[in-house]
Amino acid sequence: MVETQLIPRGIKDKRVIEAMLKVPRHLFVREQDLYRAYDDMALPIGEGQTISQPYMVAKMTELLELKGDEKVLEVGTGSGYQAAVLGELAREVYSVERIESLARRAQEIIKKLGYDNVHIFTGDGSLGLQEHAPFDRIIVTAASPEVPKPLREQLSEGGILVAPVGSRFSQQLVRLCKRGNRFEEDYSTLCVFVPLIGAYGWED
Repeated sequence: MVETQLIPRGIKDKRVIEAMLKVPRHLFVREQDLYRAYDDMALPIGEGQTISQPYMVAKMTELLELKGDEKVLEVGTGSGYQAAVLGELAREVYSVERIESLARRAQEIIKKLGYDNVHIFTGDGSLGLQEHAPFDRIIVTAASPEVPKPLREQLSEGGILVAPVGSRFSQQLVRLCKRGNRFEEDYSTLCVFVPLIGAYGWED
């Protein structure tokens, strides 16, 4: 997967590559999809949600520019795969999932793999986690019409936020860097994600 899908497509961060080599993606997919666990595609995980394709996980992670001492917020736990990758690279990871059954399953896998620095919560991810803010990095794995205001507010000075923004069916993956009261966008590319459901996302 890493040698044929990630490195040839431009993933260069050595720490990200090592994390993608280490985290067992097959543990995060459904049993009937095990034979496709390392294919370059998103896969259904139930409840209308998906586990993102390996390249997108690696790309979004690389855009965060993690050094190892950051506190990260992930909006949209899903299978827990992205959270596990982040757990390899950051000091603390806080992940929010609105669907309780998915959050519970992800927590079980995360615990089994021994990621004591990954904390999973059930709730409206578009509201962030004010009680644990501010965050050095925020990654959103579901699309919203714009970056939710609470997430902007919970990002620390100099922090980086990566999120898909646009319509339900076509978005731009953007990276924003917080500089005082300004957010500087320095990256954008086409992408397609499931919608972010919540107070600052789409209605269910």
